[in-house]
Formats: sequence, C-alpha cells, structure tokens
Amino acid sequence: MIPTETIDTLEQCWRSISELASGFSETQWKTATDLPGWSVQDNLSHLIGIERMLQGLATTSHRAAATEYVRNPIGEMNENEVDSRRSLTGSEVLQEWNQLVDTRLATLRTADDDYFQQPAMTPTGPGTLADFLHIRVLDCWLHEQDMRRATDRPGNLAGPAAELTVDRLIRTLPIVVGKRAGTPEGGAVAIDITGGVDRHLFCEVQNGRAALVAASTSAPLATIGLSTEAFVVLAAGRRTHDRVLATVAGDSELAQRVLGQLNMMI
Repeated sequence: MIPTETIDTLEQCWRSISELASGFSETQWKTATDLPGWSVQDNLSHLIGIERMLQGLATTSHRAAATEYVRNPIGEMNENEVDSRRSLTGSEVLQEWNQLVDTRLATLRTADDDYFQQPAMTPTGPGTLADFLHIRVLDCWLHEQDMRRATDRPGNLAGPAAELTVDRLIRTLPIVVGKRAGTPEGGAVAIDITGGVDRHLFCEVQNGRAALVAASTSAPLATIGLSTEAFVVLAAGRRTHDRVLATVAGDSELAQRVLGQLNMMI
C-alpha cells in the first residue's frame, strides 16, 4: 500500500523547515544546537545527506576529522555529509535542500506499491521503505525543532509531524517507567503532555511488566506534567531533566527517576 499519509506528513515537515530556514541570517545558520558539535546548518546538512541516500544519489567522498561525539559508523557517515558542507553558506545549503525536497516528493508521489515495499534496514531494525519513511518524519521533525530552539523560533509543535513523533516516542515509555525507573508491582505513573500534542498517559506495572493502559487500576504513584517541547527534548536525549521544566505530584523520587531515564533515542 502506498503510504500517502506519511508522504503528506513528510511534505508538511519539509516545507516547514524550508519556510523556517528562509529567514535565517548567516549568524543564525552557524548557531550551535543541542546536538554536540552541530550548528543549525549542520542539522540541515544531515537531513540532506540521508535524503540523498534514499534518493539513490551519490554520497560524499569527503572524510571528516575524528571527533569525540562520533562513536559509530552511522555517526561517521552523518558527520562526513555534515562536514562536507561546512564551507558553504547557509543559503547555499538551503538551496540544495529545497531542490532535493522537490526531487524526493516527485519520486514519492509517482512511486508504486512495490517501491514502498522494498526491504530496508531502518533505525529500529529490518522493515520496508514505507517503515523507513515513517521514521524519517520523526527524524526530520526533531531536527526542525533543534533548529527552532537554537534560533528561538518556536513553531510546528502541533499537527501531523509533531503527533507522529510524540506517539512514536511514547511507545517506549513502558521501558522507562518499568525497567529503568523501577516502578513497583501494581504501581502506575501518569504523564500529562500539553501545549502542542496533548496526551494523557498512564503506564502501569502488572505481572512484572509495565504497559500503557487506558486508566490505572489505582491512583498513580506519581504524576508528571510536561509541555510537548519538554517531553520531546527529554525523550530525544537533547537535554538532561535538570534543564527541563516539569511539574511533579506524588512520589517525587519515582517521578525524578522517570524524568532522568526518559531518553529513548539511540
């Protein structure tokens, strides 16, 4: 089946990035973000590198110097693409991005079902190209938000790309609440996300396993309140919980353990 909704969501996110970046000064392009070693421009260069690969275009032959924050082959590949564009101006990188977006959308809008069912190794394991594109929404939207925070231009915190990203990140909450934070048997934690993508969540431990439930069987041991931005910043590992505003009720030690273990990204 052709993933029309995913393609629509990708386009919305890509166009939002283009609109955001069209107003950047060169100083803003070179502003540091929450990602170690990466500027606003580097975030967009990274997205270009991945989309070029998915389009079947040649990857860079450039090799970046070793850095502390590059720790695996995927990170090395990403850094090569990013570093190859550091000598360019932000506007030059944006021009490449806009042209690539048009190319990618033309490919995705005209591809048949067989194209999207091609086997693909995704960041979460073996899947199809359609699965990979679903994860691309998350990656692109997260990097858009990295660029927005660095330049103090909040936006696109609601809508399809934001909802897809938050809902994918929510999937791993049981690991955080159960295994990592050590919520006791029969206990539950409530997490309220508001201000963009609103989600009222209960995660409860039963028979030794934590799971998201429609409602907890007893009053939650702890309740945590986070804005959409704060939840994403923590869940994507952009900042530590001591740098994020959260409200806590009930068992504060349990709540702090959950917040401290909320990073769900590799």
